[in-house]
Amino acid sequence: MKLKIVASVALLACIGLTEPSLAFNQQDLEQLQATGACPRCDLSGADLTQINLGGANLREANLKGAILSQVNLAKADLTGANLEAAVLNSANLTGATLTGANLKSASMENADLSFAGLISTNLEAANLQGAKLQFTNFRGAHFRLTTLANGVVTSDKAYDWSLERTTVRECNRFRTANVPGTTCYNQ
Repeated sequence: MKLKIVASVALLACIGLTEPSLAFNQQDLEQLQATGACPRCDLSGADLTQINLGGANLREANLKGAILSQVNLAKADLTGANLEAAVLNSANLTGATLTGANLKSASMENADLSFAGLISTNLEAANLQGAKLQFTNFRGAHFRLTTLANGVVTSDKAYDWSLERTTVRECNRFRTANVPGTTCYNQ
């Protein structure tokens, strides 16, 4: 009898501790499609493939695990949005504001991030391979195990874009040859 109670309690504890599944709010999706604005919306796990969201207001929206492949997000406001593990492959993010956004483990292969602002953005383990990065502002962005546009994976030690140097000559010029967390660090 005691064994059945212990097993039941253990099973209930395991079920209660599992992470909730990604499920978006249908009303939030309808509001976004109707108005182009849905700040603080829950669109986690939503499939928004090829939707035109140019200029959309998605401030602090939850887009965790959302599929945004080939979506037009030009000049969209994604300030503080949660885009963890989102798929933004071939998305148009030209001029978008992603200040303070969470793009941890997001895939942005071949995305256009030209003129976008990724200030203080978390790009840990993000994939930017093949992305267009003309005049993209990465000031204070967090890069750790990030795949850059040229396919190079950044260090597992956290560092900011401004500390990245690609040649020994640049390392010497900026005196970063032995600064932990930079690409110039030799350990």
